[in-house]
Amino acid sequence: MKRNNSKKSFGKFSERNTHKRKAKEAGKRELLKMLDGLTTVSDGAKIKITSDGGRSARTSSKSRRDEALAEGIFSSSKSGFGFVTVEGEERDIFIPEGKTHGAVDGDKVEIIYHRYTSFAGEEKTEGRVVNIISFGRKTVIGTVEAERSFNHRKGVKRLILVPDDPKIAVYPELAFTSGVEPGDKIEAKLLRKNPYKLECEPLINFGKTESREANYAAILSECGIDVDFTKEEEAEAAFFAELPVEVEGRLDLRDKTVFTIDGEGAKDLDDAISLSRLRGGQYELCVHIADVSYYVRERSHLDRAAMARGTSVYFTDKVVPMLPKALSNGACSLNAGEDKYALSAIMRISKNGEIINTEIVPSVIRSSLRGVYSEVNAIFENRADEKILEKYKNIIPILEKMHALYLILKEKSEMRGAVELDSAEAEILLDETGTPCDIIKRERGDAEKLIEQFMLAANEAVATKLYDAKLPCVYRVHEPPAPEKLEEFLNYAHNMGFDTSYISREKCEPRDFAALIEKSVEKGVSLPLSYAMLRAMSKAKYSAERSDHFGLGLKKYCHFTSPIRRLSDLATHRIIHKVLIDGKRAELYSSYARRAAAAASEAELRALAAERRIENLYKVIYMQNRIGEEFEASITSVTSFGLFCMPENTCEGLVPISELVGGFVFDEKNLTLRSREIIYRLGDKVRVRLEEADIIRGKLRYSIV
Repeated sequence: MKRNNSKKSFGKFSERNTHKRKAKEAGKRELLKMLDGLTTVSDGAKIKITSDGGRSARTSSKSRRDEALAEGIFSSSKSGFGFVTVEGEERDIFIPEGKTHGAVDGDKVEIIYHRYTSFAGEEKTEGRVVNIISFGRKTVIGTVEAERSFNHRKGVKRLILVPDDPKIAVYPELAFTSGVEPGDKIEAKLLRKNPYKLECEPLINFGKTESREANYAAILSECGIDVDFTKEEEAEAAFFAELPVEVEGRLDLRDKTVFTIDGEGAKDLDDAISLSRLRGGQYELCVHIADVSYYVRERSHLDRAAMARGTSVYFTDKVVPMLPKALSNGACSLNAGEDKYALSAIMRISKNGEIINTEIVPSVIRSSLRGVYSEVNAIFENRADEKILEKYKNIIPILEKMHALYLILKEKSEMRGAVELDSAEAEILLDETGTPCDIIKRERGDAEKLIEQFMLAANEAVATKLYDAKLPCVYRVHEPPAPEKLEEFLNYAHNMGFDTSYISREKCEPRDFAALIEKSVEKGVSLPLSYAMLRAMSKAKYSAERSDHFGLGLKKYCHFTSPIRRLSDLATHRIIHKVLIDGKRAELYSSYARRAAAAASEAELRALAAERRIENLYKVIYMQNRIGEEFEASITSVTSFGLFCMPENTCEGLVPISELVGGFVFDEKNLTLRSREIIYRLGDKVRVRLEEADIIRGKLRYSIV
């Protein structure tokens, strides 16, 4: 009996619930109709509610929480918080940890933000990410680790990826673990299905994370350096490399004394020189450049490869060439004793170093000697042994004339104010296993500087020739420092004791910078001043539009002398051949010059990043066995988070502010860290101890002794 009554009661209860649910849904629909177009307040921002469930935020009328919607690029930090760069806003908008909505460094995001005044009276902005518009980062490189928390249901630990880049504060979980295990360095594709759960899928396994090979390969992959050529590119290079060299249609210069001077290990010899003295003290300087455009034909596989790669990349232990070795080390390299196609810039130069006239002609040359910088420097410095003197005996008189012209060109360069910064370049020496065994500062003698001045003259002469003829060209341009950067640098130089009153803030001249460097050499502080000046300088780039080159003090300048290893030079060669020599219409190659300039600028940034990171990798490997050792060092940079210090071996590292004893405050204007007793400045000499050598991030950590 009780059972039957229970059934009836349950049925009535269920029926009542159904009626209530239907009434509730009907009421909700009525409420949405009533609220359609009205507003409410959510987290301080007014939200307009629409009947279809949509919401749109507008600025709140509350002055305390004046919130607004904006879009920008998210930059994250290793601590979990981030900043969003919004066009039109002077400062980046701070996003606290927990309000990033799963955004990763580089994402384009939508945010709601507000302004407020801090206790110190400063105006600040703070916001939160409400939507990720587009993903900026598609892949990530890092180390596979087993998560500490144990999954009891599956009986296994999850595998996560710890990114090399500390800006990615969230560790993605590996959705697929086939072929990887803890301790592997991999590149993985980010899976962004859920903003609150970041996952990834393995793409490339580089090997064990602490190995040199894995870190080397990871850097190349991350920087977009392609080390292999396709079968089509290799076959095309091999075909053209086998073509015989014919003199017809070219100037035959094989009877002229032509030779190359390069580093001992160089294999892509793309420039040769010859010189003769004319009446009245004038010189005829000929710079013969490998005619690479003869082999790299328009719209060919090699042409597309050169446009994609943009430049050769030079590492400690190898070169990743722009063109296959059949051309870069073979047919296009101006090897001694072989007939080679060249594009020769024949310049008539006055006794004062002025370029009077320039001809650019296709030629055939035969280099008589493969010169080496160290050997030529020995001749210039009167310390050459009998073996060197015997090798160069036929060209020593020409070398003497070349040295005289070099001094003239050098003086002219100094008079126009070309800026020559003092920098510490490293030469990393490897043992038979490829492991770094020593690091020394690379020294440059007159031989290196002579070739540099001759190439500068050729580049200027070619740019002037093309500009005056109103022909397209891939110019090398360098803008003056931005006003705010200039002001910071001049304040810094003034605080170092230099007179900067004569330098115009509106229009500074390169000779002003050159004069400061000269004075800093006398004071023995050229290195820190050069670093500060370098930070103030704009980045040189390629452009199809002529503009000044501030650093060189030149009105017209291009790159012509290295077509084996630079797209910019190859493009200039093609324009010379097709327009200046063959007479094709200039406008046909104007768009090509623009495309080549953009591709060359982008490739240069990729190559510089890869070269710098590989060099840092080798420095860290070299220093791993020196943890605990002490070094005399110079402070090369002062930041809010610490000091960068460089020992004599150029292995720069960070002394974190946490390692400094006492409370230190960063002075942005004077670039100092100061406590009550101590002030650290750029250029100060300090003694440091190596505390850590992180091979994964390629960084060194020091402490002040």
